[in-house]
Amino acid sequence: MADEAARAREGTGRLVLLRGATGTGRTALLEAATEHAEAHGMRVLRVRCSTGGGANSVPLAAVEQLLSPLQELTTSPPPGPPAEATGAPDESLPPAARLWRLLRAYAAEGPVLVAVDDVHLADENSRCWLIEAARRVDRLPVLLLVTERSQYDVDPPSAGLVHTLSPALVRTHTLAPLSHDAAAELVRSAVGDDVPEKWVTDYVRAGAGNPLLLRALLEDLSATTAAPAPLPKTCAALYPGAYPAAVSWWLDCAGAATAETARVLAALDELPEGADADLFTETVDTLGADPARVRGWLTAMPRLGMLRFGDDGQSRYAHPLLRDAVLTGWCAADRQAAHGAAAEAMLRRGVPTPTVAELLLRSGTMGEVWATEVLLDAAGSAVRDDRTDDAVVLLRRALDEPMSDGRRAEVLTELGSLEFAAVRSSAAIPRLTEAMRLPGLPQYRVQAAVALGTALARRGEARAAVTLLHNLDGQLTDHPDLLRTVQTASALLSDHDQTIREEMYRRLHETAEHSPQALGPAGRALLVRYEATAGLISADAAMKRVRALLSEPAGPLTEPFLLGTAAAVAQWADELDEAERLTDRGLTGQRPTLLHPMHEALLNVRADIAAARGDYGQLLSDEESWRGDGTGAGTGTGTGGSPGPGFGFGLEWVAGPGEARAPAEIGTGSGTGTGTGTSNGNGPTNVEAHVLIALVETGRVDEAWQLADAFDLREAHDSWELNRFLYARGVVRAASGDPAGALGDFLECGRRQSARDVLSPVVTPWRAAAAQCQLALGHPREALALAEEELRLARVWNTPRLVGRSLRILGTATGGRHGLDLSEEAVRILREAAVETELIPALIARGRQLTAAGDRSRARKSLREAAERAEHLGAVRLRSAADESLREGGARRTATTTLTASERRIAELAAEGRTNTEIAELLHVARRTVETHLTSAYRKLGIRRRGELTAALGRAP
Repeated sequence: MADEAARAREGTGRLVLLRGATGTGRTALLEAATEHAEAHGMRVLRVRCSTGGGANSVPLAAVEQLLSPLQELTTSPPPGPPAEATGAPDESLPPAARLWRLLRAYAAEGPVLVAVDDVHLADENSRCWLIEAARRVDRLPVLLLVTERSQYDVDPPSAGLVHTLSPALVRTHTLAPLSHDAAAELVRSAVGDDVPEKWVTDYVRAGAGNPLLLRALLEDLSATTAAPAPLPKTCAALYPGAYPAAVSWWLDCAGAATAETARVLAALDELPEGADADLFTETVDTLGADPARVRGWLTAMPRLGMLRFGDDGQSRYAHPLLRDAVLTGWCAADRQAAHGAAAEAMLRRGVPTPTVAELLLRSGTMGEVWATEVLLDAAGSAVRDDRTDDAVVLLRRALDEPMSDGRRAEVLTELGSLEFAAVRSSAAIPRLTEAMRLPGLPQYRVQAAVALGTALARRGEARAAVTLLHNLDGQLTDHPDLLRTVQTASALLSDHDQTIREEMYRRLHETAEHSPQALGPAGRALLVRYEATAGLISADAAMKRVRALLSEPAGPLTEPFLLGTAAAVAQWADELDEAERLTDRGLTGQRPTLLHPMHEALLNVRADIAAARGDYGQLLSDEESWRGDGTGAGTGTGTGGSPGPGFGFGLEWVAGPGEARAPAEIGTGSGTGTGTGTSNGNGPTNVEAHVLIALVETGRVDEAWQLADAFDLREAHDSWELNRFLYARGVVRAASGDPAGALGDFLECGRRQSARDVLSPVVTPWRAAAAQCQLALGHPREALALAEEELRLARVWNTPRLVGRSLRILGTATGGRHGLDLSEEAVRILREAAVETELIPALIARGRQLTAAGDRSRARKSLREAAERAEHLGAVRLRSAADESLREGGARRTATTTLTASERRIAELAAEGRTNTEIAELLHVARRTVETHLTSAYRKLGIRRRGELTAALGRAP
């Protein structure tokens, strides 16, 4: 610039054009050049062009300002050189010629610097005048110094000032962004040299090589903190906000199309998955921008420093703070529209619906069918992936989109079900109520009513639930299948309340007597279940009737009730494989997003099957779900599909509480989860009762007490699940050496069950457990009466499990030779049926009786067999009981070399080189559990270190 000014002072003028992007310093350089010119005696004529009215409202407005520098904002004629200097009166010439004469008059007085800032904003006449002047100043002491914004914008800019001029008449200088070193020097000059290099790099990237943005950022940081600090995550932490204001001004200068494009890119940058350059251009195309210009903008911005290429090759903002500043001030409606357009573009490209739905969560209402379906499909995927919270958010968003009343009722039912079962939202009940009231197909109303009834019953409002369903009867006279569904659901939900249960089953029996077909297969299956629990039918007869009912056609709404009831009966009848198939079929056929009484019932049956098989690893596999925080607060409830599938416990007294609290072992079998968790505040669940017993059986009595003490049973709702938990707590008390406390729990469980007409030990063998407590307390007569009644009812149902258990208890209570004969019969029955969980305590009982009879050889054989079977099952308590009985009989403790399934699995993982922590995370168990299993495996394998595991496992049975 100094050289060009010197050339002009010598009489040879020229046009010099300073070009650059917004904020790169055009005006600053122009001001420096004018100061230099004034210092060297040049007269400076300045004008700063702008948009809008005022100076640009009349032709040649910019030049008029330029050549009349003393004119204020008035309409009086501008002062100028004497008329004689111009050679002609001003008013006799056209405006352009008059202004040219003015410039020549100024030049006649001395060299002139004409400084025009932002010429791209000048009026067209002024631009034309400057172009003509550039063609003539080569013989005048005039330097035309002009700045022009030059940046790739989405909207094509107007032609530049010099595009019609010969290159010989103009010198163009383009200002580049600051280099990294220059920007770093600017940062250090402001904040000091001791700033960490990473902070400096962040400052430079946020400044994007733009002096305007970098200085504004440094201004904010110096005002916010006294000492240098790392960049904040958002612009909200900047004060007084010079940086976001500068970014906003930069966007305003770029134009509306560029600003919107920049903000869309910033919005999509929040979703890196699927948000590539093609998606970006498709999105802005939907919003009305030219895709070709958008691609050009993406190419140009990295050169300016605003964007950088990420590791995936996609363009992203140079720094997150810059992206946040671009989004600052963007109105919510425009931002939502951008997300909606991006979602639509993603859908067209076949991007997976969960990613599209994530954008729809950020968009406004689309008013399109595709948006509704995408949100609902993504919600279904979230449920399948066990991301219930995400599903709730997606369903709530889906309700913002238009849909039919029937569809809305379905969505409300699913949302209310998930909110109640998973997130415990207070909105669940109102949503289900709204779903019931919407017009539409009756089946939607029935689904909503069943879900609402289930929710009410779980809150302890069983009567309200049954009344709600009963009120639908009159609306379903033309829909017999739906009517049967409502009646069956009412019967199941009545299990929560003793009085209502009696009324419901009396009504079912009356209907069965007069018109059995009116009940349907599911209703008649409920009657089979009732007769089984009341001790009125055998297992063989019950299974024949249930299998016949399963062969009858059942509607889609009633089939879950039939399958769940049949699975419970099959489990009681020791048809465990068949029960498992029915359970899997029932759970597979259910919609997991609907609150349904049979869902928890089927999960309960699954847990009952695991308990019947002695699969303690499966019951305890999801440790986090039942361990909780000791407060009894959690997610599980458990709705009664029955007064409870079979529930048994081979109770054998040990030495006392000290022995019962020995170090624990646990099975870690993978299995399928049993669902639920710790209590929902309304009381303990069936699964938690199973967990208590599994903890006792695996020697973890202290943990069982922690879980048992988490509930205040005085505040729990009356239900069959409470009875179950009372029995399980009695088991914990018995294992802790408290027979009196255990007896109280067992008798209370029995009293509550009997009040519900649940008499058969198929549900809970409380009489057998109470009989053993009576024996421990020295009350043989009371024990004998309980044992005899247990055997009588067991022979009615007549399965090996019940009969064998009852014979064992009666044999122990009877004593003597006859008692030994009863125990022998129990062992024979249970061995033939392979009921392992009951065979082990029967072998222990027989061994003790043989020891008392002086037959120590047979006693040791029986007790050692029990110990080996208990070891294989992972039943630590029973193994300890067998060992204790062997010691009492003078025999040595049995040596076992067989690894349990859990020990082998953990040992194999350790042999692969995994650490204890890695194994615990992989199997979802506590690290202490892994250590216990490895210690036991080392002992059985006869090794001392991890390196010996591979060879030892190869030869271990």
